[in-house]
Amino acid sequence: MTEQSFPSGPHELELEMLELRPALEAVLMVADQPLDHLTLAQAVGHPPTDVADALGALADEYTRQGRGFELRNVAGGWRFFTREEFAGAVERFILDGQQARLTQAALETMAVVAYRQPISRSRISAIRGVNVDGVVRTLVTRGLIEEGGNDAESGAVLYRTTSYFLERMGLGSIGELPDIAQHLPEMEDMEDEGLAGADDVLGALAAEQGLTQEQDAIDDDPTPTDVTDQEDDRG
Repeated sequence: MTEQSFPSGPHELELEMLELRPALEAVLMVADQPLDHLTLAQAVGHPPTDVADALGALADEYTRQGRGFELRNVAGGWRFFTREEFAGAVERFILDGQQARLTQAALETMAVVAYRQPISRSRISAIRGVNVDGVVRTLVTRGLIEEGGNDAESGAVLYRTTSYFLERMGLGSIGELPDIAQHLPEMEDMEDEGLAGADDVLGALAAEQGLTQEQDAIDDDPTPTDVTDQEDDRG
């Protein structure tokens, strides 16, 4: 049997003496993004397999105890989240009773990107029937979508969702997006019938996770756009 190796560092001896679960809780408490089990193993000085098992056990323990928070595996890592049934208390504390959800324009645009990515602004505009430049800039600024290369034929910038989007939606990967096939057509402005109901599905996820935006959000330009008349997305 090979000797188990531990991460090296200036506090190696102290780290090896720490209890695993409390050490994980201490690190996760200050993390500002999801941490995978390898990163956590290096931080607490325990083997990655033990850390992975402990994370799953902690998540189950918090659920059994009915804690106000939960430990989730999202966007490739682990992070503490407020448990859904107590989200209202957190919203009241942070927003002073004023709920500021994503606008309908932002939800519809984000739904198009999520279910049709990678996709260009001109294609999003063609699907939604309005100019989406403003709301795309807003979503990029807030880290929910990002540039993901260029179209091979036109050179247009393509957009995709980010790991922050997965984190805020409580998803582990894009493959976990809810199926929209069972939803009736409700997005009358969308020309792509395959996306009917996508904004409602994504909106429900956003509401569950408390995804908010400021009151001065930029909405769409209501002027309808024709993909043949729209400027090139290059640059």
